[in-house]
Amino acid sequence: MPDVEFVNLLIVAAIAVTAPLLLGFAPRLRVPAVVLEIVAGIVVGPSGFGWVKIDLPVQIVALLGLAFLLFLAGLEFDPRRLRGPTTWLALLGYAISIGVGLVIGLGFGAAEWVRSPLLLAVALSATSLGLVVAVLKDTGRLDSAAGQSTITAASVADFAAIVLLSLVFSTTGGTVTGRAGSLAVFAGLVVVTGLVIAFAGRSHRLGDVLSRLQDTTAEIRVRAAVLLLVAFVALAERIGLETILGAFLAGVVVSLVDRDTSSHPRFRIKLEAVGYGFLIPVFFITSGVRLDLSGLLAEPSALARVPLFLLALLLVRGLPALVFVRTLPAREVAAVGLLQATSLPFIVTATQIGVVLGAMSAVTAAALVCAGLLSVLLFPAGAVSLLSSRNTDPTNEGAHGVDGRPTVGD
Repeated sequence: MPDVEFVNLLIVAAIAVTAPLLLGFAPRLRVPAVVLEIVAGIVVGPSGFGWVKIDLPVQIVALLGLAFLLFLAGLEFDPRRLRGPTTWLALLGYAISIGVGLVIGLGFGAAEWVRSPLLLAVALSATSLGLVVAVLKDTGRLDSAAGQSTITAASVADFAAIVLLSLVFSTTGGTVTGRAGSLAVFAGLVVVTGLVIAFAGRSHRLGDVLSRLQDTTAEIRVRAAVLLLVAFVALAERIGLETILGAFLAGVVVSLVDRDTSSHPRFRIKLEAVGYGFLIPVFFITSGVRLDLSGLLAEPSALARVPLFLLALLLVRGLPALVFVRTLPAREVAAVGLLQATSLPFIVTATQIGVVLGAMSAVTAAALVCAGLLSVLLFPAGAVSLLSSRNTDPTNEGAHGVDGRPTVGD
């Protein structure tokens, strides 16, 4: 075997097991596991005890974790929801988010806190779709008007933010015009691939073979999904786009061609097991290891960026919820705003790209991630309080409080 040590990966894997166990023993402590994983990464990383370094095994698994995180986010994305006036309101809301984000970015740029106002605007414009879905399910409001408005807005924000980040801020180089052409080619290839898969799925013979192999050691459906994920990531990288776009669109394609799950009800559960069971926690823990917390704590002016970025996140994603003011009660509009402003995975991804490109300092990236952590801790709790009120929707007699701890997917 090559001369590679696995001690760092061992510590990371131990944290991945310990974090949810600790939360399991304290069910009243409603903290998403991802928050504890990032905090644990800070503790064992250079900003803490210095026990873990990002060596080759950890780096590879973390990269796969990021790809699987975006893949599962794409799996949550359902284009069938993007219909009717709610979609147009969501698009308007996202345009407002970018506009407000640019104004805030220019302000922070004048203070020399960020080097690219547009990157900050894009980083603040996404919503954690996986967490939003979990919170709405727990409150029994997934199918309500507020729930569908939130999911539509989060879907639009996730997709648009990933496309913008890949188009304007790519670590692969090239011009925006060139990347726009590459994006068009990539989109065409994605559509063709989706059509080929959908056409192949009509074959009864192929369907019989898949059904026979899906629950054996072959796990053929899982392997096919992983093949599609790796293929789209490799293709995106080859034509000069960010790999996160390929991973996300791979999930979207699987979501579209796999609408009928009656013959394989455990397929998506297996995919989540691969992602959340191993790969994704490693990504979040290593994100904590990379976080420059010592630089953030070195001076009060740097630490002051955290609450300001948290306020910026609330303004950028919370204010656009006002577009639903004519269709939802005021209390639900406020809840939608809080849920829209809940973001962490995309912030982690965007800040890492920003640091690589030199568009953002490590201290600013740390402050943004800390603001994202606080948004996950504070905003869903406030939204749950608003949505759980029986006065919010007289027709929703079955609404109830959160029975379990929400988890973060995108």
